[in-house]
Amino acid sequence: MSDEADVSTGFDPHGIVDKWLPVWDALRVFEPRDDDSRERRYVVDMFPYPSGDLHMGHAEAWSIGDAVARFAMMRGYDVLHPTGWDSFGLPAENAALKRGLDPREWTYANIETQAASFKRFGVSFDWRTRLHTSDPEYYRWTQWLFLRFYERGLAYRKAAPVNWCPNDQTVLANEQVVAGKCERCGSEVTKKNLTQWFFRITAYADRLLDDMAQLEGKWPDRVLTMQRNWIGKSTGAYVDFRIEGHERPIRVFTTRPDTLFGATFFVIAADSPLAAELCADEQRDAFASYLEEVRRHSDIERLSEGRDKTGVSLGRFAINPVNGERIPVYAADYVLADYGTGAIMAVPAHDQRDLDFARTFGLPVRVVVQTGGPDPNETGEATSGDGVLVNSGRYDGMSKAEAIAAVAADLQRDGSGEPAVTYRLRDWLLSRQRYWGCPIPIVHCGACGEVPVPDDELPVELPLTGYELRPEGGRSPLESAEQWVATTCPRCGGGATRDTDTMDTFVDSSWYFLRYPSSDDEKQVFDVERVRRWLPVDEYVGGVEHAILHLLYSRFFTKVLHDMGMLDFVEPFQHLTNQGQVINGGKAMSKSLGNGVDLGEELARYGPDVIRITMLFAGPPEDDIDWADLAPGAHLKWLSRVWRLAREVGDIGRGSDPATGDVEIRRAVHRLVAEATEHCEQKRFNVAIARLMELTTVLRKAIDGRGLNDAAVIAAVREGAEALVRMLAIFAPFAAEENWQQLANEPSVMFAGWPVADPVLLVEDVVTCVVQVAGKLRDKFEVPADVSEDTLRAKALASEAVQRALAGKPVRSVVVRPPRLVNVVPG
Repeated sequence: MSDEADVSTGFDPHGIVDKWLPVWDALRVFEPRDDDSRERRYVVDMFPYPSGDLHMGHAEAWSIGDAVARFAMMRGYDVLHPTGWDSFGLPAENAALKRGLDPREWTYANIETQAASFKRFGVSFDWRTRLHTSDPEYYRWTQWLFLRFYERGLAYRKAAPVNWCPNDQTVLANEQVVAGKCERCGSEVTKKNLTQWFFRITAYADRLLDDMAQLEGKWPDRVLTMQRNWIGKSTGAYVDFRIEGHERPIRVFTTRPDTLFGATFFVIAADSPLAAELCADEQRDAFASYLEEVRRHSDIERLSEGRDKTGVSLGRFAINPVNGERIPVYAADYVLADYGTGAIMAVPAHDQRDLDFARTFGLPVRVVVQTGGPDPNETGEATSGDGVLVNSGRYDGMSKAEAIAAVAADLQRDGSGEPAVTYRLRDWLLSRQRYWGCPIPIVHCGACGEVPVPDDELPVELPLTGYELRPEGGRSPLESAEQWVATTCPRCGGGATRDTDTMDTFVDSSWYFLRYPSSDDEKQVFDVERVRRWLPVDEYVGGVEHAILHLLYSRFFTKVLHDMGMLDFVEPFQHLTNQGQVINGGKAMSKSLGNGVDLGEELARYGPDVIRITMLFAGPPEDDIDWADLAPGAHLKWLSRVWRLAREVGDIGRGSDPATGDVEIRRAVHRLVAEATEHCEQKRFNVAIARLMELTTVLRKAIDGRGLNDAAVIAAVREGAEALVRMLAIFAPFAAEENWQQLANEPSVMFAGWPVADPVLLVEDVVTCVVQVAGKLRDKFEVPADVSEDTLRAKALASEAVQRALAGKPVRSVVVRPPRLVNVVPG
């Protein structure tokens, strides 16, 4: 019979989906026991936003997460693998506005579409955990958490400049501003002062940093680095500079007080109120023009490396406190108003951004730390390493560390500064001027001020009618719901108004993983005992784009709840796996490029098992996948080969003792089981699948070469076929169930467990040793598995092929890794 995946093979990648989905439901295959009979594992995928049907990125992410969950299930763990939707957010509001719908209609229709697709994709969810962050039953508890933060002084309200999209009529995070425009609609972004709600995440800055020690080796290094950089802890000193014509000194923070003698100019953030306050009259027009330009760019753009430095003189001079030198004051965009004090001393010889600015504006560059490197005046490259101080008065000759301590102490003694620690991290601005989000449970009373809504009146539900999604006059949508806004003060009973902001959707996603184990609990935010049993999350799977905000906010929430006595852990996710991006033809998929790949069409063509295998076989989870380079048809053929093999074995040898099987076949089977297991443990599913393919070939050769007549061959092939199908269950679950049935077994294959390699069969008597000369393969030969290093070295050097490769050259060294490798290094 042909291996081609067509009608002639009998393998139907689509029909098996409809066949096995109801069986899984009936057998409740993916519902954990939660009875302490097994060790628990909690596997969570970063939940999706319901923007439409599933796409190729979803297929990759959930193929990885489901392989992790199924592998744990088959190894005997009691696994909770939940599902839900991050269903609040601006896209739903914009889509509803465009289509003339209520955001609920668009959101929940998409959720149902995605839910059906997830089921047909074969994801091993426990559907009883299903939640939607836009359900009042969920956001009641988001509001409850907000109030607990408010009681602890961790939620507060203040006026702040924000990125404002006039088209979407909402605040944008810095990450949502690209080239001065809204990333969603392309409108020019402006700055606007608004009274906003914040979470005091800065109170947890040190713990967020220190607790990363628990995550080393368990989270990707780059994610930890990104979080450390985002928090940005800096140790140094505050330095006070007097400004001529200005009464009070301006305080700056520097990590390098040892370089004060090298400060040749002073920079203030252009959008800082201080810049406008200090600007001399003759510079006001130039400053106003420059400020307008600065406001068109996000903070991220302003800080990007390689960007041309811009600025304007404020017509003032600052006085350096260590040497009395007058240095010019500039306003520039590479200093941020809300970072540190919004002002810096500029030391161009030892800071690249300052040097770029100095070269642009023709300002002096003075070396004060001699590092042994070339002069920045000549190279255009600042020197920032350790060295000895020069041109620094009494500090000359001191090391960097000695000078930092000495200068900081002298500043404190003279009343011109003090040692200090600062952070790049800012408090979390959570207010959004949109409708489709969680209402903030605060009322504003003329007599009582801010008053929390009592717990027994939660949730404060969004109004169903009487609101406008885009009201005129810059009002937020909830402001337009006048009947909803008007309320009674819970404290004094007088007239009051509801807060008309909604919460950033990152608030919803900062705690959803805590809700899953008791998502149906109507009496409490989560069941503390269930959370104690299941959490922290063992495996968290999702995109690296969430490396900073979502993961940082979730860690913050977890620490606050720990301090409230509700959690017995401080880190929510034990292990983190980031998947790469699915691209096409070397580029990100997009409608404008015309290189999009429709997941629905691919599923209709190949079936879910093939798409899953294709995604997982393409490379390790963190690598990008180029769909143009992949061959799903080849994987369909492989699954057809496995189907044919299982059909031929059928019930032959069922009940036979594997120990009576052919030893040669069994050695190959157990070696491949051991290797596939190791690679699955490391989440190298691509290599594990390659071992399954190799096992398929081993079994096919055994059947074709020796037949299924000999009892020893039958026992070994049956053992191998069942091992193959059991391992296949985490990658191609529908095909695995079908093949398990073809092998005359009762469903589900998930109950059969993961095969275990016999260590006795893994011991090899003879192995192949590879011999390299200068890293290139030159010979190979069979040797005993316990061959000694000396014997292996002698045999390799005696090889004629090795001697030819050396061509008379002397041997500098011989690297021996018994029993499989020798590398000869010529002199």
